[in-house]
Amino acid sequence: MKKFSLFFVAVITLMACSNAKKVVKEDTAKLANDGKGWVSLFDGKSLDGWKANEMPGTFSIEDGCIKVAGPRAHLFYDGPVMDHNFTNFEFKAKVKTEPGSNSGIYFHTAYQQVNFPDKGFEVQVNNSHTDWKRTGGLYDIKDTKEVYVKDDVWFTEYIRVEGKHVIVKINDIVVTDWTQPENFAPAKNHIGRIISSGTFAFQGHDPKSIVFFKDIMVKPLP
Repeated sequence: MKKFSLFFVAVITLMACSNAKKVVKEDTAKLANDGKGWVSLFDGKSLDGWKANEMPGTFSIEDGCIKVAGPRAHLFYDGPVMDHNFTNFEFKAKVKTEPGSNSGIYFHTAYQQVNFPDKGFEVQVNNSHTDWKRTGGLYDIKDTKEVYVKDDVWFTEYIRVEGKHVIVKINDIVVTDWTQPENFAPAKNHIGRIISSGTFAFQGHDPKSIVFFKDIMVKPLP
């Protein structure tokens, strides 16, 4: 009788876990089909679904935003939407930089415990840092010197990846339009910077940089 009870409990537990996973998938699918297909990656209250690496204290929640302020660190999306693995997508977030700040939005990346992510691409967030590569550029691939937005002002940074084609917009202005060439050979210092698939990440660049992110959304594409 005892063995039967234990077996029954095990079966019920497995069914509950299976149903929980099914609910997550169904909820994600439902969200993806709402409105115009945009899905939120940030609840505005916590870092649930996100995973920080070497210096977790660099990231905090302030006034419904992800605040990035502290030593070098990266915050990776690790949540249930598309099992945090995106190939073709549209991504957008509202961003605000303080003077002299530097950050970035990575895509097609993967969690990495230390240093700057080796996999994927970085879309620059920098309006006045000493680094000349400004907001909206595809870092070390197709950089831009032009400043499209000011510090201390909210702006929308938008990324679209479809096939080998990448578009980055700042407030609906196309800043970067790049297609990965056939037989593309990435630079030796960025060997993982090729179109593939992966998650998103926000960069904490240095202790003097303070950047805010909110309204973080993705629209998976076929």
